[in-house]
This record gives sequence, structure tokens and C-alpha cells, in this order.
Amino acid sequence: MSRLQLPRFSFGVGDRFAHQAAPQLRACQRAAAAGVNIAPVWNKSNREHAIIGSAPSETRAAADAAVAALGWKQPYFLDADHINLTTVERYLAPCDFFTIDVAETIGKPANPAAARELAERHPELSREQRLPGLERPLPLSRERVLAIANQYLAAIEQAGQIYRHIEARKGRGRFITEISMDETDAPQTPAELLVILAAVADAGVPLATIAPKFSGRFNKGVDYVGDPEQFRREFHDDLVVIAYAVGQYGLPEDLKLSVHSGSDKFSLYPILNGALRETGAGLHLKTAGTTWLEELIGLAESGGAGLELAKEIYARAYQEREHLCAPYASVIAIDHARLPLPAVVERWTPAEYTAALRHVPGAAAYNPHLRQLLHVGYKIAAQMGERYRRQLADNAAVIARNVEANLFERHLRPIFFYA
Repeated sequence: MSRLQLPRFSFGVGDRFAHQAAPQLRACQRAAAAGVNIAPVWNKSNREHAIIGSAPSETRAAADAAVAALGWKQPYFLDADHINLTTVERYLAPCDFFTIDVAETIGKPANPAAARELAERHPELSREQRLPGLERPLPLSRERVLAIANQYLAAIEQAGQIYRHIEARKGRGRFITEISMDETDAPQTPAELLVILAAVADAGVPLATIAPKFSGRFNKGVDYVGDPEQFRREFHDDLVVIAYAVGQYGLPEDLKLSVHSGSDKFSLYPILNGALRETGAGLHLKTAGTTWLEELIGLAESGGAGLELAKEIYARAYQEREHLCAPYASVIAIDHARLPLPAVVERWTPAEYTAALRHVPGAAAYNPHLRQLLHVGYKIAAQMGERYRRQLADNAAVIARNVEANLFERHLRPIFFYA
């Protein structure tokens, strides 16, 4: 039986309330019509399902319905986003893409014997590695391999355990496997990534994508905070390491990097575009809440009851900001003094609300602090239940236009289209 494969380019699209699958897919259709094939991957984390009160089967149903309605004939996937053994069960039937999150196990000391066995199986890693395409050699030694193993081997063993659990239920070759290491304190160096990939190969995990942590901050819904040149070097070097590891350790030939919280990182898109063009590498980029914010923009743009609901959501999010922000503290940076008072927002026109929320770099009215607060404020809309969903239906056309344009014009085109 042939193995399920992720195409060269894939794009993770979140749809928290399962209403926007069609406009998301239309963005991919526009890319395909222009000659660039990008596989949509609908993703929704267990935390988001819990807050909204939804189930993975609902996301699957929405994606399948959009595919059928629009006649999409290319691959598409449903991602069990950031799962572990305690949360994976209800994703097994509807999903065919599994993001195995091992961040909590990174740093847990490895079995010393297992670490020694890794070093002994790979004596080539106990010396400096000079890989074609790297400006400088990877600083490796036996002692360094043991240290990397002590930091990451327990996490890799956990990933193998989760993979085998999924494989026993889904069947070998019938799902996409990603390992996520991005939600941790320190970025992985290219030398660490090489050792990690050797250990993943030893664990027998047919990895399709890996999501390392890069330097800088990938805050939700706003641009990258950090040194773009440092990111360029890290991304380039990781691509080189992956290409080498595929040949050296027998990992799948289509293995590629995954960038999490990749939406709105506009300052990085020219770097990603250049790297893909120069190397021929693939990429999986996962968005973070972009579609939910476009729903709010569409409601505000519609005026009337939609605008009033958008204002109410902001007012409640402002009042509950400490509670809403706490779970996302490591991935948002809000200056609360720069949040407008609800009484001010209450007087806004549709144009004023959308200008503050829509992410247009350099626009005078754009407020990244308001945007981040509303990004984590989807819990307010979830609590509104049918009242919020009714407004999504009543203003579907305006919302769909914003969702499609945001994905295609601001994301797919600058990342995947070559000048």
C-alpha cells in the first residue's frame, strides 16, 4: 500500500467555529489556478475544542463539505493539533495528520544507557560535521551528543510511543506525522536538530514534518519579534540539516520544516520565499487564529448587528483580559495601557474598528495590542453560542471575502509565489 504523503507545500488553516472552510479552500483554489499547489490542512487544538465545545468530527465534516461543494480534487488533511497520549483518542477516526507535541518532555533526563546507545549507534555524530551548504561546521562531539540526548531523547521516545499508538489504530502509512518542539523555552540549534533527527529515525517514526523552535517570538496574530537575519540563518541551516538527515538516516524524502504560529509573520515571508525558491525545499506553515479575527473584521465591516456584536466581544474581552491572556502568556505581548477603553470602541464606525484590528503593517490605525487581545478572546464568542453563529451566517458573504483575501493575498502569495 502506498504511503499517504504531504505535498511539497501545505498550509495549516484554523477554523475555530467551523464556518469558514469554503473561503479558506477558495484561497487554495486561487493559488492552484495560478500554478501553485498548496494542500490545506485544517487544524484545531484540543484546547480550542474544549473552549468552544466542539469535536474534531465537526471540523472534518466542515472540511469535507467544502471540498465537495467546490470540487477540490487535490489532497487535503485534518490535523490533530498538538496532541499527546491523553488527548489523541477522539482524533483517531476523523484525522489523517497528527501533530505530536513533546514540548513538556523536552529537558526530562534521558536514560543514561539509552543516551550512550545513541552515541554508539552514530559515531559520525561524535565529531564536527561539515555539511555542504553550511557556512560553518556543526560543533558536535561525543560529549555534546550525550548532552543533546539528555535534553531530547525522552521526548523522542514519547513521540515514538504516541506514533505507534496511532499506527496501531490507523494503519501504517495512512496518516501524516509531525513532531512539534516549538512550544519550549530555547530554540534547537542545527547541531541539535541533526541529533534529534537521527534519534527520530532510530525510533522508527516516518516523519513528514518537524516544527522546531526558532529564535525570536512568534506571538499570536502579529508580526515576528526578533532578528530576521538570525531567523534566515537558522531556517537555511535547518533546511540543510534536514536534507542531509534524509539521505544519512533514511527518513522520508518529503520531510520538511513546519513553522508554527506562522500567520501574520510578514517580515519573514520574503525569507521563506527566497529559501524555498533557492533550495527547492517544501514547507508546512500553520496559522494561528487568523480566520477567527477575519470573522470579527467581517462582522464589524457589515455594520448593524454585526458591528454591535464585535464591539460587545471587545468590551467583554477587555473586562476579562487577565483571565483570557493567562493561558497564552508566552505567545502574546500586550501593553494593556495601549488598549482602547470599551467606551471608546463603542463609538467606532465599521471603518475604525476594522482599521484597528486588520493587520496591515505600517497602517497608522492598526493596533497590535487590541488584535492580540481579540485573538485570545474567542472564548467570549464561544460563550455566546448560537447568537454568535447566527451573526456568522447572517454576514457570511462579507466574512468570506475577508477570510479568502487574507489567506491568499497576505499569506499564500508572498510565501509560495515566486517573482
